[in-house]
Amino acid sequence: MDGTLVDTEPYWMDAETDLIESFGGTWTHEQALQLVGNGLIDSAIILQGAGVEMGAQEIVDELTERVRVRLQQDGVPFRPGARELLRELREAGIRTALVTMSLRRMAEDIVSLIGFDAFDVIVGGDDVERPKPFPDPYLQAADALGVDIADTVALEDSRTGLQAAVSARTVAIGVPHIVALDGLDADALWESLAGRGVDDLAAEFTRVRAARAEAAR
Repeated sequence: MDGTLVDTEPYWMDAETDLIESFGGTWTHEQALQLVGNGLIDSAIILQGAGVEMGAQEIVDELTERVRVRLQQDGVPFRPGARELLRELREAGIRTALVTMSLRRMAEDIVSLIGFDAFDVIVGGDDVERPKPFPDPYLQAADALGVDIADTVALEDSRTGLQAAVSARTVAIGVPHIVALDGLDADALWESLAGRGVDDLAAEFTRVRAARAEAAR
């Protein structure tokens, strides 16, 4: 979601910085980049190490609320091509899942603003025991959709997210935004979702499945 569907990573970074500074600490952009795509509890533990004197769940709730307020004030900044691709997928009858490490309530807030019924399934960070980079969130989403994970395509902008997608054995497509995704064994890297459609996803899926079948011979 964050960074692939909507450009909310700067909102999270600002919230982290403000929270740490309220406890007298400092937080650099480079430090913030390390949290992109992380599970929120894992991120909260890192923020505790940076001086935030709150419980991990308290930190998660505080950051989530700060970002929700920012979204209400400034609006939802959708990434180029994201809504268009989702609409085309829906029109083609292709089942879709949103797999995010943000809390489910945050995901539901953003999904409600897309303007149409974009997802069959939402898996939030509070819905899984092991967050990205573990494959569990994607495996759980595939199970909820009633499909084999090998028959899915995942779109990811973060390193932890892409690692999760690769580990789950989806056809994993990286769409770099704030962080580089080189060296993570993505099946493909797309510069942007702008101009991309169902045919592009199908072509990548067919290519990767054929290559895997050949390698298994």
